[in-house]
Amino acid sequence: MHRILRHSKWDLLLIALSLVQGALLLLAPSMPVVAIGLWWNSNTISHNFVHLPFFRSGSLNALYSLYLTILLGIPQTLWRERHLAHHNGTGGHRPPLQRLWRAVTVAEIALVLGLWSFLLYQARAFFLTTYIPGYAIGLGLCFVHGYFEHLQGTTSNYGFLYNFSFLNDGYHVEHHLRPGDHWTRLPKAGPVEAKTSKWPAVFRWIEVFNLELLERLVLHSKTLQRFLLRTHERAIRTLLRDIHDIRDVKIVGGGMFPRTALILEKLLPDAEITVVDKSDANLQTARKYLSGRVKFVNATYEPSDMEPADLLVIPLAFVGNRNAIYGRAPARITLIHDWAWSRHRAGVSISLALLKRLNLVRR
Repeated sequence: MHRILRHSKWDLLLIALSLVQGALLLLAPSMPVVAIGLWWNSNTISHNFVHLPFFRSGSLNALYSLYLTILLGIPQTLWRERHLAHHNGTGGHRPPLQRLWRAVTVAEIALVLGLWSFLLYQARAFFLTTYIPGYAIGLGLCFVHGYFEHLQGTTSNYGFLYNFSFLNDGYHVEHHLRPGDHWTRLPKAGPVEAKTSKWPAVFRWIEVFNLELLERLVLHSKTLQRFLLRTHERAIRTLLRDIHDIRDVKIVGGGMFPRTALILEKLLPDAEITVVDKSDANLQTARKYLSGRVKFVNATYEPSDMEPADLLVIPLAFVGNRNAIYGRAPARITLIHDWAWSRHRAGVSISLALLKRLNLVRR
């Protein structure tokens, strides 16, 4: 087999899975099969084939590219060209194609148009009501996946289930650092300073839209404000119950409604409290709720740029390497807002309704 496969025997699994997907499309064609298959394959098999073509033979690679083109309805050499431009930082600017790739691209476009024409002629209802909607949904999932994989910087996800089913696609920071590494090697290359998310890319919109929407709703609802203050104060009181001598507090990303600062003003009347937020607009909103005792710093939080604090509070919407903070706390006491399933040896639930918990890390 090593005489046929160029990089790894594990690529045989990817080839087999793509054949299974083709059989599934023939035997049980449906909108979910088209949509999920296009999204999954584009971010696993096709993506890995783009970077490291599976076969030693150029002819076999060209034939397999034609197969993926029919399977996904996307000309693979155009996809390859666009994706490698993304890695090279040239965006949508197309680099010159070699003569072979140019010829294969024409053949792939012809295959896609031929397939669609055949389906339109032989199975019009299926093509218009099942294939095309499924194809559009699949492309939409691919767009969401790629967009949130790189929103505010390339982001990794280290969840076992996602990386098992998506062939280590979650190691995306590592992939961008070493795009020539085989997909099986990405978890073995050692730790990097990676921005991480608890969510797979296609679900990462939850972090952005839900949190921002909630913050904006809270500004207009006294009931929500009381609810947040009550639930957060209970959690903070519990974790700080046996901790004393807190003189300096830094709160990262105070948010539009600064509940943590309001609570710590009450619980730590003698401490110096500073809110650090990169959004000046958020700081201006927070000032309306807080006394003149609280200081404000309009900056992106970087531990190396800040004086160490007795107590540091990290928000759920923190943009940075949360795992690094868990591994090496930048303050004597660090409170980390996290999702409800992100359990730590010292932590309490804030609210099941909010899917939030508060974890404590000591230095």
